[in-house]
Amino acid sequence: MKIKLKNISNSYSTIENENGNFISIDNKSVKNPKGVSPMELLLMGVAGCSSIDIISILKKQKQKFKELTIEVSGEREKGELPSLFKKIHADVKFVGDIDYNKAFRACKLSFTKYCSVSKTLEATAKITYSVYINDKKVLVK
Repeated sequence: MKIKLKNISNSYSTIENENGNFISIDNKSVKNPKGVSPMELLLMGVAGCSSIDIISILKKQKQKFKELTIEVSGEREKGELPSLFKKIHADVKFVGDIDYNKAFRACKLSFTKYCSVSKTLEATAKITYSVYINDKKVLVK
């Protein structure tokens, strides 16, 4: 795995992977940032990684859903440098006819066993998640 960062101006840069896909990053504290911050990228990584796991597990369980949304929030250490995440929480939201136990199991396996991003961040942050099916909160862990 290899990426390439190209600085455009000040703290605004693009980062490209080996396949030519790219994202823009910027310093969140500047006026009108042109990209996401590196710390936001970590939270995006949690959402993206866990979504891949969850979808894969649910396909194996023959579960179909119309929509999956994952909202991830993070709380960082205040007054520390570096300011690491100390808490990360994901709200995993399904729309459709999906078995609660299978949805929960897929989320649990992702966050506690398979998601490489979550497993990397758990060294410094407590990672929790909630599961919703059709707007009804069904579990908080």
